[in-house]
Amino acid sequence: MSETAIMQDIRLALGACPDIKAWRNNVGMFREEKSGRWIRYGLFNGSADIIGLKTVTITPDMVGQKIAIFLSVEVKTPNAPKKLPDDQQAWFDAVRKAGGIAVVARSVDDVRFLLAD
Repeated sequence: MSETAIMQDIRLALGACPDIKAWRNNVGMFREEKSGRWIRYGLFNGSADIIGLKTVTITPDMVGQKIAIFLSVEVKTPNAPKKLPDDQQAWFDAVRKAGGIAVVARSVDDVRFLLAD
């Protein structure tokens, strides 16, 4: 299965969860035809393929209030190397250190825990 197909399956699964808002994060650059300028898009090199927010209800002393936790999903094929490139590992570590959820997903099964309340 290609990374694109895995990503689409994951996006569909995340999209079916009312507590998750997720977006595709394409990162790259292209040369603008008219001016010849390079245009960068996406967050930055190393940022995950899918980013989003997961809404959770917080502790008993704040019953009923909700917060959104930053969500980062890096999609890989099952046969891709287990070790992330340095820029992706730095992103993964920064998200987790800040209290976000960072996941490397090789299938929808790797994000199922996000779909449960």
